[in-house]
Amino acid sequence: MPPVQVAHLSARDVSLVLAWSTQDLPVILHWGRRITSTDDDLLAFAVAEQKPGIEDFSDIPYRPSILPEHGRGWFGRPGLSAHRAGAGWVPSFRVEAASLDGTRVEQSVLQAEGGSLALSARDDQTEICLDLEIDLTEAGLLRVRAGVRNDATGGALLQLDDLSLALAVPTRATEILDFAGRWAHERQPQRHPVVRGTHTRTSRRGRTGLDATTVMLAGTPGFSSESGEVWMFHVGFSGDHEHALERGDGTLAFRGGELLLPGEVRLAPGEEYVSPWIYGSHGDGWDAASARFHAFLRGVSRSAKRDRPVTLNVWEAIYFDQDPVVLEDLAERAAALGVERFVLDDGWFRGRRDDRAGLGDWSPDPVAWPEGLRPLADRVRELGMEFGLWVEPEMINEDSDLARAHPEWILRARQELPARYRFQQVLDLTQPAAFAHILDTLDALIEDIGVICLKWDHNRDLVAAGHPATGAPAVHAQTLALYRLIDELRARHPDLEIESCASGGGRVDLGILERADRIHPSDSHDPVDRTGILRGTGLLVPPEMMGSHVASAVSSTTGRTSDLHFRCAVAFLGHFGIEWDIRELTDAERQELASWIARYRALRPLIQTGRSVGGEDDPSAPSVRGVVAQDRGEALFTVVTPQATPDTLARVRFPGLDPDRRYRLTASVPETLGPPWQIPEWLRAPDLDSAGAAPVLSGGVLSSAGLEFPTFHPERAVVVHLRAEPAA
Repeated sequence: MPPVQVAHLSARDVSLVLAWSTQDLPVILHWGRRITSTDDDLLAFAVAEQKPGIEDFSDIPYRPSILPEHGRGWFGRPGLSAHRAGAGWVPSFRVEAASLDGTRVEQSVLQAEGGSLALSARDDQTEICLDLEIDLTEAGLLRVRAGVRNDATGGALLQLDDLSLALAVPTRATEILDFAGRWAHERQPQRHPVVRGTHTRTSRRGRTGLDATTVMLAGTPGFSSESGEVWMFHVGFSGDHEHALERGDGTLAFRGGELLLPGEVRLAPGEEYVSPWIYGSHGDGWDAASARFHAFLRGVSRSAKRDRPVTLNVWEAIYFDQDPVVLEDLAERAAALGVERFVLDDGWFRGRRDDRAGLGDWSPDPVAWPEGLRPLADRVRELGMEFGLWVEPEMINEDSDLARAHPEWILRARQELPARYRFQQVLDLTQPAAFAHILDTLDALIEDIGVICLKWDHNRDLVAAGHPATGAPAVHAQTLALYRLIDELRARHPDLEIESCASGGGRVDLGILERADRIHPSDSHDPVDRTGILRGTGLLVPPEMMGSHVASAVSSTTGRTSDLHFRCAVAFLGHFGIEWDIRELTDAERQELASWIARYRALRPLIQTGRSVGGEDDPSAPSVRGVVAQDRGEALFTVVTPQATPDTLARVRFPGLDPDRRYRLTASVPETLGPPWQIPEWLRAPDLDSAGAAPVLSGGVLSSAGLEFPTFHPERAVVVHLRAEPAA
């Protein structure tokens, strides 16, 4: 057998141990809690399971690599499915070189604090080159991707049908948690045991999908936010993709990658396909695993570099009925409340009176806006606010000047157009002329009006999305074109922020979030539904990147009526804002809403830098979401009463606190939480804004024992603020 090489990468409390040889692609020997070991021990560990006296691949029980190979005796899903006109479909790769952060790895054992391990491999018979990147970030987040290159000098194209990478985890992870959903009800959890075979969640929608799982978790029995070993996975791609967990003979692995349509990737000699990043995070409890994703996003997103401005989005105030006088009035009222960003939503552009026309004609409607948008934008800035604008650049209405001028710019796989959705089609951004038109149009809008934020919507799935000239599949190329479009806009406008909206939470993934500053988690602002949506989405996305708005008392999506305190309390731990016709506010509501805005502005440094934590996973108990300062000196929690429970009281714990420090506790409490005799003393303490006396308890008591909380009334929420007392 060829000599084995071993790499041990560590970061924070995580270790990743890989082994490979010239004949074997890298195998994950350990990924989980940090280990300490000598080089000799690691090498002995790597070779301990070799089978002496057995040499042929077919005789050796195959331990699947990061790219499992059918030709080595793997009978699960192959990592690579490719061929040349039906031949060369069983590659067998030999590793030619390995490097860590650009330095070639020559030694038998490599131990390092994090870093990026790159391995290049080749199969001489099929003339395919493979490049693997295995990256362990400073926060302990694992990500891998692969590049496949056609290394032939001629002959048939290399058709790539599938590239699915594998992140092996121990078989003691016997439970799965993932998410389903639909429009206005995204991130609905489903929990079930791991079974033999493959549990697969796919999206063929051309975007992440309202029903997409976003993350998939595997863990030891009963794992929760704080306990049990958890491995959390994510495919960082905004087009068609797959999350899967594959259980085989003594093996368990997450399988993830882009879903390719028939014939979508065919490589000419010298051409390469690079997969999206596949992410994995280990932790004791899912809060710890989630924190690694949050740290990664805070390191790459602009949202971490400035305070998140309180936002008013006008959609649910006016819908398509745009009037400059009304909008200026809304802007003045918003500024008086303390709003810092004013976003003009759908309906501002040429011919847009409803959703049947106008998409593609990105210039202010001359009827609604005879002087253009600049006067409104200037007035918004005079009032001390930023100006944002809604766009949907990837879409086009058939009833638009652009569609009439360029019908060849509409994606289609057949001669006829695909079925409409919301009266719209998809603009082919892979065509250079169409791409340049949209880029230059958006560039001019941003420059001429002074736009600081684009709310970037995507309101339909991609159906029969082919290149118009050939009918060939276009989802892969369309997704990459979107990335180039946003990247170019941000290069031209360094201060521009992007909000990813796709019928609400239909495009939430790290492919878009590396380019966006926040997401719109859902079109539903109903606080009952938002409680779960924010919690599920928050496993991947930190709170300051989730738009979290207070809407009207009667939800436009569910018809449920909620009081203002409940709506504000649920929205508080996020990127706080308003989506409501604030002209209808009573004096009391105006005062209460302004008070919540002031609280948010005072506490947002904690919200946008703190570590997210959660409580028990029990629908009959209060729901808890929190952020705890990195030094554990301060924390905020939102506690929401359950919809139905046989209990009148429940004990609520506040995780993440320092057990050896004492915390002063204040709370913002609704008018009623139940009969007065059921309200414990700590909930009668001064409000968040008060400087009066408040109870002081140890972090150990608050995080381990907790405090009683009334559950008599549903649809009630309390925001709890904890501040550590100075050391004696």
